[in-house]
Amino acid sequence: MAVPAHTEVATEFEIVIGLEVHAQLTTRSKMFCSCSTDYANAAPNTHVCPVCMGMPGVLPVINRQAVAYTIMTALALNCSIPEYSKFDRKNYPYPDLMKGYQISQYDLPLSRNGYLLIEHDGQVRRIGITRVHLEEDTAKLLHRDGYSLVDVNRAGTPLIEIVSEPDMRSPEEARLYMQKLREILVYLGVSSGRMEEGSLRCDANISVRPRGQQTLGVKTEIKNMNSFKALQQALEYEAHRQIEVLRAGGTIQQETRGWDESRGVTVPQRSKEYAHDYRYFPEPDLPPLVISREWVEELRARLPELPDARRLRYQRDYGLSAQDADILTEEKALGDYFDQVMALSSQVQDRQTRARAASNWLLSEVVRLLHAHDIAPAACPLKPEALVNLLDLLDRQRITGKQAKEVLDEAFVSGELPETIVVRKGIQPPITDPQALERIIVEVIEANPKIVADYRAGKTNAAQYLVGQIMKRTRGQAKADLVQQLLRAKLDETPTA
Repeated sequence: MAVPAHTEVATEFEIVIGLEVHAQLTTRSKMFCSCSTDYANAAPNTHVCPVCMGMPGVLPVINRQAVAYTIMTALALNCSIPEYSKFDRKNYPYPDLMKGYQISQYDLPLSRNGYLLIEHDGQVRRIGITRVHLEEDTAKLLHRDGYSLVDVNRAGTPLIEIVSEPDMRSPEEARLYMQKLREILVYLGVSSGRMEEGSLRCDANISVRPRGQQTLGVKTEIKNMNSFKALQQALEYEAHRQIEVLRAGGTIQQETRGWDESRGVTVPQRSKEYAHDYRYFPEPDLPPLVISREWVEELRARLPELPDARRLRYQRDYGLSAQDADILTEEKALGDYFDQVMALSSQVQDRQTRARAASNWLLSEVVRLLHAHDIAPAACPLKPEALVNLLDLLDRQRITGKQAKEVLDEAFVSGELPETIVVRKGIQPPITDPQALERIIVEVIEANPKIVADYRAGKTNAAQYLVGQIMKRTRGQAKADLVQQLLRAKLDETPTA
């Protein structure tokens, strides 16, 4: 039963959504051993040791950096940090679990009771965070026809789980929450946030209930969503599926369902009529954690500027639009680039005008070149100094906007400063003398009487042809806005008899 994503949810039902987000941490070594986590391009089962292989008699050792990253994430999500925490054994049989259990956390996690603010339809919504806890990742199963292979390289990678309260009321809110959570993780530098690579994964719990009812409906869990779009579409489908079942007089089965993106449907995977008995008990090979208040405050002081603060600063200090501030903030590398440009423009008196120009050129022309060359913003070959140099040339009216685009294209590839390219190519300064331009404008008007007649008859677009002729005669050296102004003034004059 495929349900179109745009179908409106019935007003008599309310959707209730909670997310469990797993993020791999960017530590250099695994959670409980010294194996490298840099296994992305490694051969299977080469970044392993007796600890992550689950051999008998080995002892795990806690990765201090992973604990620090977890606490930093929890602080950024407004969680409280307890003085005591511990690790537990979570027992369940599955082929990718090397030891037959996972070292995780249960009743004494590293944090509790946080929240994340999202904005939806002009309203700020507070989404509760139950906890952020730390655990180890499992191995990776590679399924083939009739059998499966196991790659242990991933086993033992530090993994945080961020569990939300069931506070989201639409699939779009869930997507916004996930996007903002990813932003925070990337800004903190604790996770790459790459959903397509599996370093950021999400399970969604969703139920529906008659509007106004306080008790929760029976939930289903959805897995296999590897993009924000897939998350929203899967939740939209599942909400409508559950509503249709209830309308038909049926009951919702508590189960785990997978998202089949090719068909646009959720499909049953396994029943969860009864909660799993994971038989949690304290990990006997690891000591309890005592978290000093001094260390917590030291980690709090290390928190960088977070996305919401950056958005506010861009609008407050630089006068950027909310849209531009959002785009610069969503892609951290773009925002970092913009901040470097502004730092290098410290001598510019009109800071807001420079900021708007820098934002416009970065989000239009530089991003265009990045897409054309298939380069990520973090690897942009055009240095911030080069964009500052280009903006300085424009401020001094040394080049026109058209010339600036051509120079930027070359600087992006060659790595030269725009000013060096201007001198090397002998690009002449733009013509800004009104009298010199008026002489050329009169000549173009006299040479094109039919176009002029069309303009004066109300076909104002005809002026663009005349602008092109003027720019051609000036070899593109005239300032286009000045040409437009002088040309229209001359065309609007009362023709002499």
